[in-house]
Amino acid sequence: MPGSGPAIDRRNLWTFGVGTTGRDMVYTLVSIYLVYFLSDVLRPPTAEFLWASSLILAARLFDAVADIVMGAVVDNTRSRWGHYKPWIAGGVVASALFTVLLFADLGLSGGWFVVGFALIYLFWSLSWTANDIPYWSLLPALTLDQTQRERFGAVSKIFATIGLFVVVVAVIPVTEALAGTFGTVRAWTVFAAALVVIMLASQSVTLFGVREPGFVVEQERTSVRELAKVVFGNDQLLWTAIAMVLFMTGYLTTTTFGTYYFKYVYGDEGMYSPFAAVLVASQLLGFAVFPALSKRFSRRWLYTMATVLILVGYVIFFFAPTHIAFIAVSGLLLFIGDAFITLLMLVFLTDTIEYGQWKLGRRNGAVTFALQPFINKVGAALSTQIVAVAIVIAGVNPDRPADTSASGLLTIKVGMLVVPPILVLVGYLIYRAKYRIDEDFYARIVADLKARGQLQ
Repeated sequence: MPGSGPAIDRRNLWTFGVGTTGRDMVYTLVSIYLVYFLSDVLRPPTAEFLWASSLILAARLFDAVADIVMGAVVDNTRSRWGHYKPWIAGGVVASALFTVLLFADLGLSGGWFVVGFALIYLFWSLSWTANDIPYWSLLPALTLDQTQRERFGAVSKIFATIGLFVVVVAVIPVTEALAGTFGTVRAWTVFAAALVVIMLASQSVTLFGVREPGFVVEQERTSVRELAKVVFGNDQLLWTAIAMVLFMTGYLTTTTFGTYYFKYVYGDEGMYSPFAAVLVASQLLGFAVFPALSKRFSRRWLYTMATVLILVGYVIFFFAPTHIAFIAVSGLLLFIGDAFITLLMLVFLTDTIEYGQWKLGRRNGAVTFALQPFINKVGAALSTQIVAVAIVIAGVNPDRPADTSASGLLTIKVGMLVVPPILVLVGYLIYRAKYRIDEDFYARIVADLKARGQLQ
C-alpha cells in the first residue's frame, strides 16, 4: 500500500481542512433545513410548497450536470493563482449572497413566490458549484499518495463535521431564541447570515494558506465535446458515482427527516439537538479512527463493516421503543458507518483520477472530481423530494403536531428508516460487484504512469 513517500505537508493539511468548516455549515443549512424552513417557517400553501420542492429537485439535477462542465472549466483555467483559487474565491462570495436570500421572506406569493424561489435557488446552486468543484479538486492535486489522501480527507471531513455539528445542534434553539427579537422568519435570515460570515472567513484560510503542490502532472485542456469521453470512458468513476448517489440519497433522507421525526413522531422538538449531538459525535469518532483502521484493514472490509453498522442501526431505530436512549444507540451505529463510507467515497473518487489518466491517456482531475458534488447534489435533490412528498402525504400540521394521524406518523418513519437502508444496501452491492481499484492495483497504476513519464 502506498505510504512510504515524502512527509505530508502539514500546512496544506490544516489550511485545506479548515476551509470546509464554514462551507459545511452553509451546505448543511441548505441541504437539510431548507425544506423545513419552507414547510414549517414560511408555510406557503401546499401547492406552492410542492412546486417549490419540485423545482429544488430540478435545479439540483441541472446543477449536478453543470458540475461536470465546471470541472472542465477548472481544468482549462490558467492563471497566476493556479487552476483552483480564482474560482474558489468568486464562488464563495456569490453563494454567500444567495444563501441569505434563500432564508429571507421577500414578500412574494403565488406564482411569483415559486418563480422567485426557484431562481434564487438556481443561482445559489451555480455559485456553489463554482466554489465546490475547485475546492475539492485541490485534494487530489495536493498528493499522489493514497495514505496521505486518506489523511487529507479525514482532516477535512472532521472540520466539515464540526460545521455540521454547529448547525444541527444550534439551528432550532438559536432560531427560536432569535425569534423573540427578529420574528420567526427573520431569525432564520440572521442565522443564515452568521453562517455566511464564518464561511467567508474559513475559506480565506484555504485561499491564503494552501501552497501549490510540488509534483507535476500533465493536464490537457478539455473541450465540451470531450467531456463525455472523460466521464463515460472511466468505468470505475461511473460505478462509484452510481453507488454513492444511492448512499447519499439514503443518508440525506434520514438526516432531513430528523426535525420532522422529533417534532411529530417523538413529540418533543427540543430533543432534536441532543440527537444531533450524538449524530455529530459519532461522525467525528468515525473520521478520527478511520485512518488507523485503514492501515490495518482493506477498504473493501471497511465498507462492508460500515454497511453492517448502518443496517443494524436502522433496525434498532425502527423497532425499538421511541426513547432517546435507543435512538442514541442506533444513531451511534448509523453515523459511524456513514462517516466511514463518506471518507471511502472521497478516496475512491480521487483514485479514479489516476485510473482515468492510465486508461484514457489524459488527466482531468477537476472533471473527474466534479462527480463528488454531483453525487451530493443528486442525493440531496432526491432526498428533499422524498421528504417533501412524505410530509404532504402524512398530513402534518406545524401548529398542532400532536394531531398527526397514526398513518401519518408511520409514513414519516418509513420514509426516514425503511427507504434509506434499502438505498444504502443497493449502493454497497454495486460497489462490491463493479469497483476494482484496490491498493495493489492503484500502486501499479501510479508506477505505470511514472514509467510513461505522465507523473513526475
